[in-house]
Amino acid sequence: MSETRVISLGCRLNHAESERIAALVEAQPDLVVVNSCSVTREAVRHTRQAIRRARKAHPAARLLVTGCAAETEREALGAMDEVDGFVANQAKLDARSWNVPEPQVALRQQGTRAFIGVQNGCDHACTFCSIPAGRGTSRSDDIATVLRAVEARLIEGTQEVVLTGVDLTSWGHDLPGEPRLGELVAAILAKFPQLPRLRLSSVDGIEIDDALFDLIAGEPRVMPHLHLSLQHGSDLILKRMKRRHLRDDAVALVTRLKERRSDIAIGADLIAGFPTETEEHHAANLAIIEELQIV
Repeated sequence: MSETRVISLGCRLNHAESERIAALVEAQPDLVVVNSCSVTREAVRHTRQAIRRARKAHPAARLLVTGCAAETEREALGAMDEVDGFVANQAKLDARSWNVPEPQVALRQQGTRAFIGVQNGCDHACTFCSIPAGRGTSRSDDIATVLRAVEARLIEGTQEVVLTGVDLTSWGHDLPGEPRLGELVAAILAKFPQLPRLRLSSVDGIEIDDALFDLIAGEPRVMPHLHLSLQHGSDLILKRMKRRHLRDDAVALVTRLKERRSDIAIGADLIAGFPTETEEHHAANLAIIEELQIV
C-alpha cells in the first residue's frame, strides 16, 4: 500500500471532517485513519468492525483512530491489536496532530454536493448522548471562515452545500455578538447568488431563529427539507431525556412551516426503547411520525 486511506463512520460532520483529514495526510504513505463514531453501541460495533477490516486489508499500514470513539472508547479500542495509536477528536483537523504542514491545495471534491462543518461540540446534557464527551463544548466557525469554505467548493463545481454540525442550530452563540444560524445562511446566500442549493443537516427545532425560519419557509434556494432532532413523541420521555422541547413544540413548528411551504419534507431522529418507555410511550412515537408525516 502506498496511499493514505481515511475511513469515515457516523454523522455528516464526520464525513466532512474526513475530507479535510485526507487532505492533511495524503502525502503520508502506508497510513490508515479510522474516523470513528460512538453515538450508539451499534456505532461502536461498526467502528470495531471497520478497524478489523482495515487491518486485514492493509496489514503493513500504520492504523490510527480518531473521532468520538477515540475519546469515549479509548481503553477498549486501545486494547485491539489492530490499533497503532489515536489522534484526539478535538485535534484531528490540526495539521500539527499529523506532523504535517497545512495543505496548500483545495480539497478534491467528490460529486456535486459538499458537506461543510460550521459547528462542533455540544453544551447540552441529554441523558442518552455521549457526544459532549466525544467532541467537547460547542464551537462555531465565524462567517468569514464559512464563506471561504463555500467559495472553495463552488470553484470545484459544487451545486449543493449542506451545512453540518453536532448541534447546528447552536451555531454562533460563542462568537462576538452571538449571531444566530439564520444570519449565517443569509450571508451565504447573499455572497454566492450562483449557489443553486443550500441544505441544513439535523437541527434542533426549539433553536430555529426567526430569520432562519423565514429562509426555510420562503427561500427557493434553501431546500424544502428539515431533519429534526426530535428523539421522541412523548413529553414524559422527552423530559427524562433532558430535551428542551415538548411534543407540541415540534407540531407547532412543522404546522407553521407547512402553512408557508406546503412541499416541505420532514425527517426526524426518533429513539425507540428508551429506559422506562412503555407501550403507551412507544405509541406516541408512532403517532407523531404520522402526524408530522415524517419521511
